[in-house]
Amino acid sequence: MGDAQTEPHQPIRVGAYAWYALFVLVIVYVLNFIDRQILSILAEGIKRDLKLEDAQIGFLYGTAFAVFYALFGIPLGRLADSWYRGRLIALGLALWSSMTALSGFASSFGTLAAARIGVGIGEASASPAAYSMISDYFPKERRATALSIYSSGLFIGGGLSLPIGGLVLSRWDSAFPDAGTAPLGLSGWQAAFLAVGVPGLLLALLVLSLREPKRGASDDLPQPIVQPGAWRAFGRELAAILPPLTLLSVSRIPGALKVNLAVLALVLVAALALIWLTGDVPQWGAYGLGVYAVFSWVQSLRHRDAPVHRLIWGTPTTLMLAIAFGSISFLTYAISFWGPPYALRTFYADPAGHAVYLSGLTAAEEVAMIIGWCGAISAAAGVILGGVASDLWRRRDARGRLFVNMLSVALPAPIIWFMFTTESLTAFYIAFPFAHMLSSAWVGAAIATLQDLVLPRMRATAGATYILGTTMVGLALGPYYVGKVADVTQSLSTGIFALYVVPPFTLAALWLGCRRIGELEATKLQRARLAGEPI
Repeated sequence: MGDAQTEPHQPIRVGAYAWYALFVLVIVYVLNFIDRQILSILAEGIKRDLKLEDAQIGFLYGTAFAVFYALFGIPLGRLADSWYRGRLIALGLALWSSMTALSGFASSFGTLAAARIGVGIGEASASPAAYSMISDYFPKERRATALSIYSSGLFIGGGLSLPIGGLVLSRWDSAFPDAGTAPLGLSGWQAAFLAVGVPGLLLALLVLSLREPKRGASDDLPQPIVQPGAWRAFGRELAAILPPLTLLSVSRIPGALKVNLAVLALVLVAALALIWLTGDVPQWGAYGLGVYAVFSWVQSLRHRDAPVHRLIWGTPTTLMLAIAFGSISFLTYAISFWGPPYALRTFYADPAGHAVYLSGLTAAEEVAMIIGWCGAISAAAGVILGGVASDLWRRRDARGRLFVNMLSVALPAPIIWFMFTTESLTAFYIAFPFAHMLSSAWVGAAIATLQDLVLPRMRATAGATYILGTTMVGLALGPYYVGKVADVTQSLSTGIFALYVVPPFTLAALWLGCRRIGELEATKLQRARLAGEPI
């Protein structure tokens, strides 16, 4: 196959400051996922106090966060392509940390959902800007490794959120069995949100000190760090994606408004049908809003920045790969979120009951400690090893990174089946880190794949597109889907197994992507120029 081989490259030395900046960004990502994932170990307490169902918990973790994370990730990603990326990350970090702390004062489903939306908007600033900075700090030959190290923060943070949340939850509830007598009248889960939210405000000051790398220098395509009118352009991006401003934005494009209204009508009909079928108004109302908003933005982007549209949304293979990466996260988000509640419900009498293995701890603390620490270590190892393997494989074959993605879909499946069928708690805990390690290996390879298919000024937008796939396909649907199936069947394991209708389509899409990946990377500059890129 003509596009299978890549040209050899001489090793390029990476400076110490690049590694320091990467370390700081990893810490930001760790905190990002602590704030995002802590809901998992707090779910049983929230469900009890706010009288919620599993589908509503899935909505709070997934859709309420994911839709606004995805929607704001696009304009914030575009801003990161034209403004100071470190400053943008710091501003977002301060916002999402504040909203996490405010989650501790939520007293209803609605107020907690509103706080989760705020967390999503704040966190949307981080990864697109970080992907762009890392891709400028590190050359192409080391990019998947660097991005994998950054992505390990996802799993470290997700793992640490469990023992931190479990510890605060159990200790607080033990000290104050009646929330009415506790400081500020808070329950344990509310105190946990406060405990993890406040430190981010201090970390934001450190992020502000990071030096901006030269945009595009690592690919010999230097471009300005700051573009004139960056914030005005950000305002236009917001108008292009936030309803009802979308109507004003597309009305300036000849013939676009009719198409936009037709799609709006189709999305509305589909959302109403799903609401009628499931009874879940917040889930499908929010998801429908997200789908329509994304379509409106893409419709506008085609006229405002034709080269970006051409290389990402206008290239079917690239778009297919973004959706395929999202479908992998459909599984991983759902399994990582529902794993701790499954263990508590299946192997323990009560979250506040006695631990089985760790004396002196409650059941919730034990689950949090074992799953949290094992998950953090194994998944961080998996994502870094996957990135290193994909860099090595790609040097010999342009399809190497996609092969790593395919293996990360197929290899964990039998282990996950065993985990959710065994009647042995010991076997469940032994299997968990192996499944987590294998199912995390795809992340850095996926991000690097999309980064390699665009020009330097488009990297944060490519990162936002990756996030759009992993959130709108993965986070917004996976946890909710499992929760809904569990509500209907009264079996959380059945909900987990129902996820596996998706992997055959994922593997097919990745295989089709393998056939064109080398050609797309080799022709990106030519295709951008044909679309009007002034390079």
